[in-house]
Amino acid sequence: MRKKLNITEGIFPMPVLMVATYNDDGTVDVMNAAWGTMQERNTVALNLSESHKTVKNIKARGAFTVGIADAAHVVEADYFGIASGNDEPKKFEKSGLTASKAEAVDAPIINEFPISLECRFVEYQTNEYGCGVIGRVVNVTADESVFTNGKLDISLVNAIAFDPYTHGYYKVTERVGDAFKDGLKLK
Repeated sequence: MRKKLNITEGIFPMPVLMVATYNDDGTVDVMNAAWGTMQERNTVALNLSESHKTVKNIKARGAFTVGIADAAHVVEADYFGIASGNDEPKKFEKSGLTASKAEAVDAPIINEFPISLECRFVEYQTNEYGCGVIGRVVNVTADESVFTNGKLDISLVNAIAFDPYTHGYYKVTERVGDAFKDGLKLK
């Protein structure tokens, strides 16, 4: 028997994405965005309203980065979701994290988040079903700490996912299968 839940945003897991830009004065701005995904192989779609300081910065700079939040920095990641850059101009400084300029775009990489996608702003879309920033991924980098034998080891990333049912964060660490292979057993 199934039980009705009073929730409409029930996709789990939702990624915990750290969207980073530069403010007008060159300081770092970061926001937590669970409403994001890959739209195509090299295209990121972030469902963000134009009221966000980060969206204003993306439009002004033409670029942003998307960091994959990890368990070691859940406090900072959550803070970036509850503090607005419109109200707290020193939000990034208060986090204690550090940033470096991205290689391919005019946006910062948050050093402590293990994977970062560097994106060029393509367009802002808005209609009755949502709104969003569309970006083209032009470079992806990962910290050396998440490599094993020269290859990215996603279990070392300790990425976190947002649970919209209980408003929790969970680690995504254990591999349970092989994509495009395991299903062949049923073919």
